[in-house]
Amino acid sequence: MKKNPFLLAVLLCTFVSIRAQNDVRTAIATAADKIEPQTIAWRRDFHEHPELGNREFRTSKIIADHLRSLGIEVKEGVGKTGVVGILKGALPGPVIGLRADMDALPLVERTQVPFASKVKTTYNGQEVGVMHACGHDSHVAILMSVAEILSGMRKQLKGTVKFIFQPAEEGPPAGEEGGAALMIKEGVLDDPKVDVVFGLHINAATEVGKIKYRSEGAMAASDWFTIKVHGKGSHGSQPWGGIDPVVVSAQIIEGLQTIISRQTELTKDAAVISVCVIKGGVRSNIIPEEVEMTGTIRTLDTAMQRDIHERMRRTVTKIAESAGATADITIENKTLITYNDPGLVKKMLPSLQKTAGEGNVSWMDAMTGSEDFSFFGARVPSFFFFLGGMKPGQDPHTTAPHHTPDFYIDEDGFKLGVKAFCNLVFDYANVAPVAKHS
Repeated sequence: MKKNPFLLAVLLCTFVSIRAQNDVRTAIATAADKIEPQTIAWRRDFHEHPELGNREFRTSKIIADHLRSLGIEVKEGVGKTGVVGILKGALPGPVIGLRADMDALPLVERTQVPFASKVKTTYNGQEVGVMHACGHDSHVAILMSVAEILSGMRKQLKGTVKFIFQPAEEGPPAGEEGGAALMIKEGVLDDPKVDVVFGLHINAATEVGKIKYRSEGAMAASDWFTIKVHGKGSHGSQPWGGIDPVVVSAQIIEGLQTIISRQTELTKDAAVISVCVIKGGVRSNIIPEEVEMTGTIRTLDTAMQRDIHERMRRTVTKIAESAGATADITIENKTLITYNDPGLVKKMLPSLQKTAGEGNVSWMDAMTGSEDFSFFGARVPSFFFFLGGMKPGQDPHTTAPHHTPDFYIDEDGFKLGVKAFCNLVFDYANVAPVAKHS
């Protein structure tokens, strides 16, 4: 049988390419093993010294100093306290963004870990504790480790990596801009122009060693609303002498829930309306003149989002009118739907499967939680996935939820996050279209 020189050459090139990719994957795994103790040490330090949004001064300095020590170009003060590191590989290729959020939450920690936070500060005029109750400390430690590994692999690296350390994911203080939207506004996706962004979030109800993902809408849009009900004050013993805004507010809360339970097509997508704060009155026998309520709306479909907003406005004003009161409602868009580009997910899913093992990567249901990573996904193709942070064998229903004083994550999960980010960078560069950047 006559040999085909062209076919032999193709097979040889394929073999060499696969061998090179396997060598890179092995090098990443070895480096991740080696840096794991440092990853954990960084995370514990950030956990013990948490900072709220737009106030991540200590955190950002540690990040910037580390990136500079690796010979990475550093930009500070992007979006208030954000840090951007730019690592240029030796070979031409795409510009890949990797994002980690840095901020903590206004909570008093109850965990018994030796590095638990004791930090106190003032938030919106109240004295509060400060706690990393969502895992952002681990995100920072993971991305710092990824930067160290990739900086040591410059010669094999195609293109450029932008390390995006973002402040205020949980929202900036009242009256301030912040978060992903502000970083984008200040040019984080430009100079050089970013082609794609990857992000991860550790999850306290997913086992260590596992990754969960979803194509298209993965997390909900988050809107915050404020309702002010204006009544007429009276003595508590004579409610007929006034218009009770407390009772009207209770009726409005009930009415808002029927928007979800009776007026929204929930077979299409999930939606949530939650009233979370009610303020009104100063004394047990005085009917107040005004009650204020604030809360959140979560939607996974933009048309449904618009419809719910309109129904809320009508429900609030008409219920108030029926009692002789008046009410106004303002709705503020906080985050967009976190949208995972379907083409990118399909292209990069094999990378995650090879990293974690195919059986450890699974499809997830959409979440009504929100993420301001969504602003990156609105500008460039993006892929946001979830990393296991729960002790294997534990019942996920018994783990403390995110944003609670008892929130806890297993540090054994960090290494997979480091490997996943590193492999996504190399694997995307190998399958990306013809590079526009160098």
